[in-house]
Amino acid sequence: MGRWEPGARERLVVAAVDLFTEQGYDATTVAQIAERAGVTKSTFFRHFPDKRELLVAGQETLSRLLSEGIAEAPADASPLESIAAGLERACSAMGPMSRELAPRLKAAVAASAELQERDALKSVSLAAAMTTALVARGISDPIAALAGELGVLAFKRGYAQWSEGDHDSNGELARYTLAALDELRAASASLG
Repeated sequence: MGRWEPGARERLVVAAVDLFTEQGYDATTVAQIAERAGVTKSTFFRHFPDKRELLVAGQETLSRLLSEGIAEAPADASPLESIAAGLERACSAMGPMSRELAPRLKAAVAASAELQERDALKSVSLAAAMTTALVARGISDPIAALAGELGVLAFKRGYAQWSEGDHDSNGELARYTLAALDELRAASASLG
């Protein structure tokens, strides 16, 4: 496969996840990832600053989509209704490749303290993006922060259920994340 063929970024992500699963994160080199993806090391570095960033390749896009969905929610939407709009928007970008890679990605993260740290930072970043979008809608900071944290928890729970579910079904990620958000809303009401 030529190094200029389209899809190099996606091929690099798939190659990295496969190698991390096969031989572990620490044992995998950038050269091995590039070779498996059919690109050069310089192509790798045009897309990613280091191998750790491969696992959060879509984080900026995800944050942007969450924020856009929240911003475009109806003016009278509650904070959690706005979060739901953000989740729906973000989930629309997650397709079959995301679902296919999810179990291997989960295993790679579970096996590496460095990747667990990066995954935690991703959650913080997503919560901050949602909080900022809610504050821009006029929601007070404490309420916006709580809603943003619930949004991240709903996304993670929904994503886990979606990725572990029947891959032959047409279940969309949004259905899972919105169900998780509803469960969290009900659970928070019982906190007293």
